[in-house]
Amino acid sequence: MKDLWHGFTRFIRSLHPIRLVTLGYLSYVLAGWILLSLPFTHTAKNLHGIDALFTAASAMSTTGLVTVSTGNDYNLVGQIIILVLIQLGGIGYMTFGSFVMLSRSGTLSERRQQIGTTVFSMPAGFQIDKFIKSVIVFSVLTEVLGAVALYSSFLRLNMPHPLWSAIFHSISAFCTAGFSLYDSSFMELRNNVEVNAILGILSYLGAMGFIVFVDVWRRITGKVSALTLTTRIIIVTTTWISVVGTLLFFICEPSIQELPAPQRLLAALFQVMTSITTVGFNTIDTGGLSPASLFLIIMLMVIGASPAGTGGGLKTTTFTALFGAIRGVLKGKTDVTFWGRTIPMERVRQAMATLGFYASALIVGCYLLALTEKFAFEKLMFEAASALGTVGLSTGITPDLSPLGKLIITGLMFLGRLGPLAFGMALFLPSEAAKKNPTAEPDDIAL
Repeated sequence: MKDLWHGFTRFIRSLHPIRLVTLGYLSYVLAGWILLSLPFTHTAKNLHGIDALFTAASAMSTTGLVTVSTGNDYNLVGQIIILVLIQLGGIGYMTFGSFVMLSRSGTLSERRQQIGTTVFSMPAGFQIDKFIKSVIVFSVLTEVLGAVALYSSFLRLNMPHPLWSAIFHSISAFCTAGFSLYDSSFMELRNNVEVNAILGILSYLGAMGFIVFVDVWRRITGKVSALTLTTRIIIVTTTWISVVGTLLFFICEPSIQELPAPQRLLAALFQVMTSITTVGFNTIDTGGLSPASLFLIIMLMVIGASPAGTGGGLKTTTFTALFGAIRGVLKGKTDVTFWGRTIPMERVRQAMATLGFYASALIVGCYLLALTEKFAFEKLMFEAASALGTVGLSTGITPDLSPLGKLIITGLMFLGRLGPLAFGMALFLPSEAAKKNPTAEPDDIAL
């Protein structure tokens, strides 16, 4: 037994950080699947094993797509398990172990620093041990404040179980998970500015990323003289995409044209926010949107959140690097620059590879769903993009997918949480790469 254990530990230590992260997430999905399949976690009479697996993968990947009702088919124990999976998936399973070790010893081993750098897509200049402490403090503080704010709102609105609902939705929003205890998400509160604003702030804080928080805090406290290029790109890109997306949705979506202008703007703001942050809540019926709006949302879901945040998607920095490469080619330049800074070609190549893997995964997912399902293709494409982007928005077809369709979506959610490029690297990296840190680049651009 001792030899078996030593062999196992040697195997784990030999793994590349990306492979170790992949196995870690997979182990939590399997553990969640087992727990959610047990009879004392749900109230549904005939909960299928595939539905339990789907829910576990959706929670761990912070997606929010569901085939059964979270609020009705799972009891309090099941909902707590789902919430734990959401928290683990949102912050990163390695963060907790690293934080415990830091609390006891004050330092991190080189191995855990490599893994932490891999999980968070860390740019140069950040110390991973201090960064992880900041992650925990920031996350807990934000979720507590969010829960207090939501509890106050839910109490005034006479919502059922306001305290538990506030805690659940605060964590779900910050981790951009999109799981809701309400079957209609927040459609009944479409015109409530306070709840919309709280959920939006929590989602943006989670999606824009821990790097932005730490960097801004260091700038405010005077520890650095300027924000890193990563942070500036994240803030500017997220702002522009949100503004342009909101204007397009406000002007072009027919289903909200009859609403008064303030309510129409609020609905557009929330729908774009939920797409770009990949949180997946909704205040209007997604299944009733026009084809143009569905395509707009697909594009926003593909772009997604930012590196080191809780959201999914291609990432705003990757999108910006690709945009910069296209702009450079059109201007006849060989370098990709932003605000006078040159982005290393290694980062540009990484962005192109990420796009290639992402597009390939989306194409394969759509093709497989087209083979197994009978729904309109635009709905299948929307479902696949939502799963791969770990968004959780749906046109309403998720519960009616075939068992094979549910397994395909489960695979896309898991792939989306890891990132298609990271998943490809985990599969194809040579074993001798285990001693190298693939993200140790001499620049401050995170993709």
